[in-house]
Amino acid sequence: MEKVKKDVDKSPLISYIYRMKDKEININVENITSKQWTNLLIELNLVSEAWKPYGPKIKLKAKNLDRIIKWGRKTNDDREDRQTSKSLGKNKRSKV
Repeated sequence: MEKVKKDVDKSPLISYIYRMKDKEININVENITSKQWTNLLIELNLVSEAWKPYGPKIKLKAKNLDRIIKWGRKTNDDREDRQTSKSLGKNKRSKV
C-alpha cells in the first residue's frame, strides 16, 4: 500500500499541462493543381473540425484559406450569384 501512494502523482493537472507542448508541422506541396490544393485545404479543415471534441486544436495557415473554406462549405441552397429562375415550358423562349 505504501508503494502505491508513493507512485501517485501529487499534482496531476500541473504535470499533464507541463507535458502538453505545441507540436508543429509544415507541409510543402509541389506539382499540385489549384483544385487539388483547394481539396487538400478543405480536407485538413474537416480533420481539424472532427478532432476538436477530442482535444487537439489544429490551426491552419494558408493563402486565402478563409475564402477556400467558405467556398467548400457552400451547398446548393447558398447560391447568391444567381437570380431565381422560372422554368420555361417546352418550346418556349425567354424574353431577353
